[in-house]
Amino acid sequence: MFMAVLTVEFNLHGNDNLKAKRRVANSLKQKTRNKFNVAIAEAGTENSLSSLRLAVVSISNSEGHLRSRMDKCALMMEAVCPEEMVESQVEIYAAD
Repeated sequence: MFMAVLTVEFNLHGNDNLKAKRRVANSLKQKTRNKFNVAIAEAGTENSLSSLRLAVVSISNSEGHLRSRMDKCALMMEAVCPEEMVESQVEIYAAD
């Protein structure tokens, strides 16, 4: 069994309040969950108004399937979000 963790970071240019950040985060999280059936949460940028980091997690029996799913997920998030994506990283772990 394999577990994949996709970490995506966005720069929120001109954002000056928490409500606007939550709007962007909740929209991305909902669209990602609906399309890919994955777990997703904000990771480590809760106190920042100008950056948003999301962690997406999925489990599968196939490493290739997971990598493809995470790549498609990152591409979709970049396409639907009006903010600048500054980093995207996929890590895959093998579980016995």
